[in-house]
Amino acid sequence: MLGAVIEAMADGTTAERTERLGRLLDQLDATGRWALLKLIGGAPRVGVSARLARTALAESYGRDVSEIEEVWHALEPPYLELFQWLDGKAERPDPGAKPVFRPVMLAHPIEEEDWPRLSPEDFSAEWKWDGIRVQVAARGGDVRMFSRQGDDISGAFPEIRSAFHGHDCVVDGELLIMRDDKIAPFNDLQQRLNRKSVTAKMMSSYPPHVRLYDLLFDGEEDLRGLSFSERRLRLEAWHAKHHPRLTDVSPLVPFKSFDELGVLWSSARAEGIEGLMLKRRASPYQAGRVKGEWFKWKRAALTLDCVLMYAQRGSGKRSSYYSDYTFGVWRTDENGERQLVPVGKAYSGFTDEELLEIDKWIRGHTTETFGPVRAVEPELVFEVAFDAVQESTRHKSGVAMRFPRIHRIRWDKPAAEADTLDTVLRIVGSGAAAGAAAPSDLV
Repeated sequence: MLGAVIEAMADGTTAERTERLGRLLDQLDATGRWALLKLIGGAPRVGVSARLARTALAESYGRDVSEIEEVWHALEPPYLELFQWLDGKAERPDPGAKPVFRPVMLAHPIEEEDWPRLSPEDFSAEWKWDGIRVQVAARGGDVRMFSRQGDDISGAFPEIRSAFHGHDCVVDGELLIMRDDKIAPFNDLQQRLNRKSVTAKMMSSYPPHVRLYDLLFDGEEDLRGLSFSERRLRLEAWHAKHHPRLTDVSPLVPFKSFDELGVLWSSARAEGIEGLMLKRRASPYQAGRVKGEWFKWKRAALTLDCVLMYAQRGSGKRSSYYSDYTFGVWRTDENGERQLVPVGKAYSGFTDEELLEIDKWIRGHTTETFGPVRAVEPELVFEVAFDAVQESTRHKSGVAMRFPRIHRIRWDKPAAEADTLDTVLRIVGSGAAAGAAAPSDLV
């Protein structure tokens, strides 16, 4: 039945698809109609990412998830060839000449207890740039760019597809927005994400750039079994030879001791960089987080005390609770009066038990309701952790936090003692929101 649904809804005008949907609903019982409408509306009770679906398939059929990852993007719904292979009724689908996603290697956050077990001479260091991890696969004249989860984001970045056209490779890197050799704030990159297509104005206003970390395939040659040091040399040689537009190679950060590296790490925030990466020189490229091979050393989070302003119902299993929180800080106007202005929104960082407490508080302190959103009395203080703060035209305050999350619920703190917009602006002025320097300025 699912195959028939996909076939019926794959093309045609809106009117034609509406008529087909009506016929499909007539064929189903109440449960089937509920399931179909949930699937079409994209609002199941519990959200499932494509990555989780692939992982579930791998576990269900006793396969390595990388086997599924590498053919997934060469197939189309309802994935009949994939299920025939998993059921043992056909050979593994052949992606042919299509560029396919290769599962990425990830890093563990470094912990204090890790340092005594590590030797500086065994590792190379790189800056952890403030963009998103991507993989560019070029083969047979076709180019795809994937997110680290394996989602195809090529449509939003035609310039990158053009830059890699004619090459035959798979590279791992960081997608950034760059102007005049400077990395723009992450907020600029967000303007290009989650789009199926982009306008000429968007392309000129937010020019993309891929900073390369690794070379996984050089033509048909699979380099993933080589050590990081060997792959690094191959990447440098490949880039020097081909030099695709809108790319450069992420420089290695020289160091002799971890103390010396720590001094460089402490400069990361002022330079607008997320932190440092440590990669074992002997490490092959393996999917997932491999213990002891790669580490990420992120800059310490910033925190502010903010006041809850609005709460919105969550999605999936949280759809019955107010779990998405907009919070603000105090601004003093020209008349000397204080008012709250929003600086961010968070929906993580608290436990299920804390969610129940917050939800109960919200229901008892609501002042207005706007559909799924409630305005609340300005009394509850959150200690909010975040990575950076940047200018934003979307917020009345003129600023927005990067990766905000609830660090603590300050039931004990009076809202009047929460932080002010002046404090936030001082953080902006200190460089936490600054664009990153060019690589040559940092090594």
